Amino acid sequence: MTSYASNELVSSSEFAKRFGMYLSQIQHHSVEKLAILKNNRVEAVLVSKEEFEKMQEALKRIEAQEIAASIKNALGDVANGRTYPIEELWSRLDD
Repeated sequence: MTSYASNELVSSSEFAKRFGMYLSQIQHHSVEKLAILKNNRVEAVLVSKEEFEKMQEALKRIEAQEIAASIKNALGDVANGRTYPIEELWSRLDD
């Protein structure tokens, strides 16, 4: 769970009134992130474009690693005879 410093929490009404100031804080890295509160609950988080792009790249790397691991497992299944002809698979699904 992400934690927020007190200067990173802002109500949605305050955020709307002073959007430019909060955007400037993000752009100039005065704060790492801003949590926008609605009814005292975090509803959105504002981060810089650069930070968002880093997060997207990290997510792509994780997804690629997961796909590679899945392929490796599947190749292991093939190598160890843990596969079925498609006709048998369909008949098993019908049961």
